[in-house]
Amino acid sequence: MHVDSSTVRAKSGKSYTRHLIRQAYRDEEGKPRQRTIANISKCAPQEIDAIKLALKHKGDLTQLASLKDVTFEQGLSVGAVWTLWSLAQELGLTDALGNDRQGKLALWQVMARIIDQGSRLSAVRLAGSHAACDVLGLESFNEDDLYANLDWLCENQADIEKRLFRRLYPKKKPKLFLYDVTSSYLEGMRNELAAFGYNRDGKRGKKQIVIGLLCDQEGVPLSIEVFEGNTVDTKTFGAQVRKVSERFGAKSVTFVGDRGMIKGPQIDELPEGCHYITAITKPQIQKLIVDGIIQQELFDEDLAEIETDEGIRYVLRRNPIRAAEIADSRRDKLASVAKLVAERNDYLVEHPRARASTALRVVDEAIAKRKLAGWVKAVASENALSLSQDAEALAEESKLDGCYVIKTDLDKTDADKETVHGRYKDLSQVEWAFRTTKTGHLENRPIHVRLASRTRGHVFVVMLAYRLVQELTRRWQSLDLTVQEGIDQLAGLCATRMILGGEAQCQTLPKPRPELTEILAAAGVELPEALPSKGIKVTTRKKLTKRRTKS
Repeated sequence: MHVDSSTVRAKSGKSYTRHLIRQAYRDEEGKPRQRTIANISKCAPQEIDAIKLALKHKGDLTQLASLKDVTFEQGLSVGAVWTLWSLAQELGLTDALGNDRQGKLALWQVMARIIDQGSRLSAVRLAGSHAACDVLGLESFNEDDLYANLDWLCENQADIEKRLFRRLYPKKKPKLFLYDVTSSYLEGMRNELAAFGYNRDGKRGKKQIVIGLLCDQEGVPLSIEVFEGNTVDTKTFGAQVRKVSERFGAKSVTFVGDRGMIKGPQIDELPEGCHYITAITKPQIQKLIVDGIIQQELFDEDLAEIETDEGIRYVLRRNPIRAAEIADSRRDKLASVAKLVAERNDYLVEHPRARASTALRVVDEAIAKRKLAGWVKAVASENALSLSQDAEALAEESKLDGCYVIKTDLDKTDADKETVHGRYKDLSQVEWAFRTTKTGHLENRPIHVRLASRTRGHVFVVMLAYRLVQELTRRWQSLDLTVQEGIDQLAGLCATRMILGGEAQCQTLPKPRPELTEILAAAGVELPEALPSKGIKVTTRKKLTKRRTKS
């Protein structure tokens, strides 16, 4: 690695000296090549001299100690920042966000979300210990700049998503899109999009927002959208159809959505040339059986298919593992009700004035809550309760345990039953994305903003961060390494700052230990041997409260 200094003539006719950090290597055919690691032309002459000096003595930096006015000190953490920045470049994220200040601030928010999840305030503090400004070329910023950047992200989200889509699909458009919806509860009550609705997190009394994620067939996120917390799933689908057509330019496509997403009205509103793959509910399955459209015994086959005269296809399957889970859950629920009956009977014995009718009402509520009312009934005598079970009703209810039916209007020539089944199962990739962004490494919550634009900007940051996490997960799979573990190890790789004459500075990176070398190689990232150091101090507007100490 060396500094290549050459004279370049601009279009205006003026000449200037260009300084590039270059690296020699051999390609796959063994031919010698050179690649540019960094453009340091805008660095001060003293900084360029310092970098040249550091590269000259990279084998033994102790030799520099004998030089006049050269000192060394602990530098910033570089490993995680450089890795994420390199990956963002490779995936086109840096180009999509832009190379101006807002684009760089947005990229830092994405990287900070991966390195250490938290608020805008924590992202600023993180930049104080990581080489964010040196790697990204940022000037000093504070949390107010990051909050304003969320507004910018919200305003430019459509264009950014469009650029990322074109990078991913430069020529041929995808023919299949996965779409699913989740909710995310809020701790506060003042968020402009917060409302009470169907809470998938099981948090009673918590307002929420609804999030819709659109992915391609491989589970790569293409677009994310935030809705008010009381928006039903079906109301979000139409926007995705228009987005695919207008924003991404994909016309003849197939949408894959869960059973609560694509229903009759949504199917009717699909434009010509668009198709769907979804599932139907248990009551709908029962109605098809009653109407004679499908037969119960078809679920005994490995994968069955029925096609109606209208061209609607139903793909049927029973999942034995899921069936066993449902049966176990049903037994556990029955056991909990039986325990409640025993407790109430003990209470009736100990309290002669207690009424069995009151105890019966409590047990009936428990039965209804556990959805056992179809085959379990509580009976009250004078001073005791008992449970009765309807074996025939239980057998009837159990018939559809683990059974599911996939519905599609795709022709057999476009997709056979195995393909239809496989495409619906691809929705698990979207579910994995939700788990990662909500409760996994990225932890979407808590959302420390109130304005609708900043809420949407925050969720967009999480989606972009997930794209990087998804890629790192794939590349580190062979190492049996989680993204969190890999990033934590890389964050421990710090630079050594060299100060020349009290002014000129550069940062040199030590040779990574073997395990870090393996992590970097798997990620497809090569660390630089030196970095310019601008010495930019990133500080927050908020001051930490000083702890009182006992005298």
